Amino acid sequence: MQHLTTIGFDADDTLWQNEQFFRLTEKRFVEMLGAYADESDILRGLLEAERRNLAAYGFGIKGFTLSMIETAVEVTKGRVPASTIADILDAGREMLRHPVVTLPHARETLEQLAGGYRLVLITKGDLFDQERKLAQSGLGEFFDAVEIVSDKRAETYARIFAQHGEGPEKSMMVGNSLKSDVLPAIEAGSWGVHVPHKLTWVLDHAEAPRDAPRFRQVSDLGALSAMLATLR
Repeated sequence: MQHLTTIGFDADDTLWQNEQFFRLTEKRFVEMLGAYADESDILRGLLEAERRNLAAYGFGIKGFTLSMIETAVEVTKGRVPASTIADILDAGREMLRHPVVTLPHARETLEQLAGGYRLVLITKGDLFDQERKLAQSGLGEFFDAVEIVSDKRAETYARIFAQHGEGPEKSMMVGNSLKSDVLPAIEAGSWGVHVPHKLTWVLDHAEAPRDAPRFRQVSDLGALSAMLATLR
């Protein structure tokens, strides 16, 4: 292979926990609206609202909160109490205040790779929230660059790896989402490494590209360094 010089890392559910807080808030949301609809109907309505609103609100907690409000209005046919809207807003603010919980092997892996490669954090979502989580994680010192983007496509990775590395062909993207982290990075010409997380947002589901020469999967971040050694 061409000499690998740059490694991009996803943040949410790759370096620190994220989806579990959305699931907990979803459960709280269902309880708020339990008098109006069944759990399955509420969650289906919320997912439909999130899908509709991605283009307008983007990824992250603020868009999720607005989608919950929209769903509450729809489920109650416009009769949602103001107190319930206030509770939804409180739930969103609580998510934005939640302490960052780093995943196993995140720090030690970044320590091992820093200096040997250019490390770039590539994450999508709300700018303020991602900056907050990076600062609280204590992992920022390991990265040569940080890119907070509205979405992750092949052209996103091509641009970032050209700007912060020596092009996508000499770069690798590591993340938990096949749809956002792996497939578009491979399409751009990079390596794509999947690090599965037990919770993955349904809109991030995709099939693994098993026949792609530049696709790899590791059980956790602790296995990344050993996998890199096999590529030499």
